[in-house]
Amino acid sequence: MIVGRKNAGKASPFLLILISVGCFFATYNFLTMVGHSRSGDGPRKLLGGGDQGGAVAFGSGSDPSKRFHVALTATDALYSQWQSRIMYYWYKQMRVRPGSDMGGFTRILHSGKPDGLMDEIPTLVVDPLPEGADRGYIVLNRPWAFVQWLQKANIKEDYILMAEPDHIFVKPLPNLAHGEEPAAFPFFYIKPTDNEKILRKFFPEEKGPVSNIDPIGNSPVIIQKAQLEKIAPTWMNVSLKMKEDVETDKAFGWVLEMYAYAVASALHGVHHSLQKDFMIQPPWDAKSDNTFIIHYTYGCDYSLKGELTYGKIGEWRFDKRSYLRSPPPRNLSLPPPGVPESVATLVKMVNEATANIVGWDDEI
Repeated sequence: MIVGRKNAGKASPFLLILISVGCFFATYNFLTMVGHSRSGDGPRKLLGGGDQGGAVAFGSGSDPSKRFHVALTATDALYSQWQSRIMYYWYKQMRVRPGSDMGGFTRILHSGKPDGLMDEIPTLVVDPLPEGADRGYIVLNRPWAFVQWLQKANIKEDYILMAEPDHIFVKPLPNLAHGEEPAAFPFFYIKPTDNEKILRKFFPEEKGPVSNIDPIGNSPVIIQKAQLEKIAPTWMNVSLKMKEDVETDKAFGWVLEMYAYAVASALHGVHHSLQKDFMIQPPWDAKSDNTFIIHYTYGCDYSLKGELTYGKIGEWRFDKRSYLRSPPPRNLSLPPPGVPESVATLVKMVNEATANIVGWDDEI
C-alpha cells in the first residue's frame, strides 16, 4: 500500500523511492523539468505561458483575473502529437475572440525527453513514472505530470483548464468557475454512489457520504491554481493506490484515474459546478452549437444513408484510432447526409486545422 488515508495529500514514500532509483533523483520536489529546442542550442526551460517568442493575445474585454492557463498532458507518440497539434491550432483561433478568458498554454510532455513539437507548441518536459509503476496504464502519468508542472512552472494565471489532446475548442471559452467552486463536465459513467463499497477504501466515512464525490474526471476542469496545487499530490497517490488494489482496478478500468481525481477533490472538500454544456462527445451528442469543446473520444461510424453503425466499421467513418501510426490526411471526406451536425463539424474543424498547420505531412 502506497499511502494511508491520513497521508493521502502527501507524496508516497514508495513512489519517491522508485523515482530516486528509476529517474536518478532523490525526491520529486527537486525534479528538473527542462525542455530542449530542436535547434540543438542546449537545454532551455519551456514554461508555457502562451506562444513561444511572442506576446499572448486575449479576447476583447477579457478580465485578467478570470483568465485560465490551458494545460494538457501528452506523450511523444505520434498519435498524441497530431491530436495536440489540432488542439493547439483551435486554442489559438479561439483565444483571441470576444468572450474568451483563455490565457497561456502548456503541453505537459510526460515522456521525459523533448520531441519534434517543441518549437511549435509551448511545452514543458516532465518525467514519466518509473518504469513499471503505471502497470501498463499510461494515463496514470497524468496526475504525476501535473504535480511536477505545478511545482516548477511559472504560471501567471490564477486558474487552470485541464484539457486533453483530443479536445477541439468550437467557440471561445469563458471561465466557467466561480471563485473556489471549479467547473467540470459530468460524465454519465462516473457513478460514485453505485460504487460506495469500493470508494470507501479511499474516501473514509468521516469525510461524509460518497455523494460528496462529484461524477467527474479531471478533464475538462477549470480550477483555481491554488486548489489544484493541493489536490494534485492527493490525486497522484489515490491513483496509484487504486491501481494497486485489484478489486478497484478491475471495477474502474480505464476510468480509474478519473475516479481518483474526483475522490482527491472530495478529500480536500472541493466540489465542482457541473457544466453539461462544457463539452460534447460525438456521435452521441448531435449538436455543437451550445457547447465549448468537442471531445472526439468515440468512433463515428455510419452507413452511406447516414445511419449510425456503432460497434461496426461504417461505410463512412472517423475514428482517431484509425491514425495510431500516421496522422489523418488533409481534406478528409465529409460524412454523408443525415449524420449529426456535431460529427460534420468535427471533421470540418479537423480539416481546417490540418490545412493550415505548416508541415502537417512532415515527419515529426
